[in-house]
Amino acid sequence: MKINSVTHGLLDYLVVVFLAASPKLFHLPEITSMFTYSLAGVHLLLTILTNFKFGLIKIIPFRIHGIIELLVSLSLVGVAFYFGSIENELARNFYLCFAGAVFLTWILTDYNSNK
Repeated sequence: MKINSVTHGLLDYLVVVFLAASPKLFHLPEITSMFTYSLAGVHLLLTILTNFKFGLIKIIPFRIHGIIELLVSLSLVGVAFYFGSIENELARNFYLCFAGAVFLTWILTDYNSNK
């Protein structure tokens, strides 16, 4: 079963809330926390600017949104190992799991849908 754009939009806003809460919820280290708050802001901006039901400004095509999410999921693997080397394994594991979740969402989403 594929995730349509409406469900994906809802998930995007939930991801923003999750990222904003994660530093306190998981007691992430300082640099990882700052990056996580920033990522929440960037993800919120991407969601607001995407041309789908829950986008507010609708200038980024949903397909491009998908390409960005794929690139982010792959980049987060490197981020995970970087944070693991400068902070701790909690930071590494948090971002490895998050990268996997973003990649799984990318696999399951139909980026050609706009319903």
